[in-house]
Amino acid sequence: MEVLFLILNQPERLNELLEGFLEDGISGATVLESTGMGRTLCDTTPIFGGLRNILQECRPNNLTIFTVLNSEDKKNKAIKRIHQVLGDLTKPNTGMYFVMPVSAASGLAELSEATSPVKP
Repeated sequence: MEVLFLILNQPERLNELLEGFLEDGISGATVLESTGMGRTLCDTTPIFGGLRNILQECRPNNLTIFTVLNSEDKKNKAIKRIHQVLGDLTKPNTGMYFVMPVSAASGLAELSEATSPVKP
């Protein structure tokens, strides 16, 4: 079991991404509004505010999406869908994702009790 985190820099693509997850059998995800370091510095540090006019405008807040995936197949489908919706993640202002292992979980409908090491 793993958790996939996606920092989405294109909030307008959120519905397309989540609808794709549903089509792929991924039925649970949490979406949080988030702010990156660059945006925070751009808004609060005068030198970065001045540089933004030279480099690029500060991007608005982004979204952080995370979902627990209980199979390698679902992880691969989620990653494929992310690339399908967002394209080349190495390009600026698209987003980034990472996957981490989950050693225990409880309260997730699709997970069995066997995933929790301690019985309540």
